[in-house]
Amino acid sequence: MALFDPKAKIISGYQRAIDDRSSSIRKYYDEIGKLYYDQYKDMNVDNTKDINTRCEAITRLSNEIEDYKLKILFEKGLKKCPNCGTENSLEYGFCFKCGTKFDEDSSKEPKTDFEEAEAKLEEDKEEAAEEAAEEPAEEASEESEEKAEE
Repeated sequence: MALFDPKAKIISGYQRAIDDRSSSIRKYYDEIGKLYYDQYKDMNVDNTKDINTRCEAITRLSNEIEDYKLKILFEKGLKKCPNCGTENSLEYGFCFKCGTKFDEDSSKEPKTDFEEAEAKLEEDKEEAAEEAAEEPAEEASEESEEKAEE
């Protein structure tokens, strides 16, 4: 019945995302190697900026992979101990291996860095919209006050 298990479908999607990112990381490693060799071959070539850009991309993709791995654990009903890395059941309040106490939020679905950034962006947009809506009302009240003073 695993074919109809919705969790298996979600986990499969996360695993595909991990595989895609891993493939991209391997591609970046190859490109870094070629850029570095070109720089070695011709001392007048400076590929440092290109190499750094790819290294930053690898770091970002690696972080995304870790986020997806945490989401897979959550779908399996597990969470990782922040101290020793042991997988524990979501219901546990303490790590069964090292005894570290889990945060109260540890049994909730983990938010990825990408999702947190997206949520922050949405909040910023809402605040900007609220401020924009308040400004015309303030300007109108200031104008009516100026006319009343005249």
